[in-house]
Amino acid sequence: MAKVKLYNQEGKEIGELDLNPSLFDVKVDSAFVHRAVTAQEANYRQVLAHTKGRGEVRGGGRKPWKQKGTGQARHGSRRSPIWVGGGITFGPTNERNFSLKINRTERRKALAMSLSDKVASNKLIVVDSLVIPEVKTKLIAEMLKKLPVGRKTLLVIEPENKVTPKAVRNISNASPISAKSLNLVDVLTNDILVISKAAIEVLEKTFIK
Repeated sequence: MAKVKLYNQEGKEIGELDLNPSLFDVKVDSAFVHRAVTAQEANYRQVLAHTKGRGEVRGGGRKPWKQKGTGQARHGSRRSPIWVGGGITFGPTNERNFSLKINRTERRKALAMSLSDKVASNKLIVVDSLVIPEVKTKLIAEMLKKLPVGRKTLLVIEPENKVTPKAVRNISNASPISAKSLNLVDVLTNDILVISKAAIEVLEKTFIK
């Protein structure tokens, strides 16, 4: 059973919290995590570059000149790739598909590995509550100063907490995320995870099946 220190909003230790080993005490396989990260980033990738083929460019409705008798090479359309302004051969198109297949079980396993690594390296901080009385960035900034956080901090919040995410927006080195939306890339790209006790329960209900 994995254990972490439990803090209050004043940054004081108020006890320990037992974490579910299925999510927070899993043996890390770096190669497996790498494959999962590659798949997630590939599936998020948007196809932007697109070149027009000869069927998409304008013009070329008729033959440039007659087939014989002009002394010039024969051509059928100005849309030909060998003409200036013609279609592009083998150029990138928006029909490309970069997605990679990864099933739900593999995604959850990779997420559990990343969370377990945060616990093992003391980079997961559990706070009894991240709820603040009003939308004020100052309240969250003062709380984070009292906690052992790093340069990039991810606040994992229970979905019903609508106030705290708005207050975090103006803090450059911190970002909020709902516990139900937590994903592998966000865990790995942030130095410290600050999680509310209620969000821990949501994580265990959502990602442990």
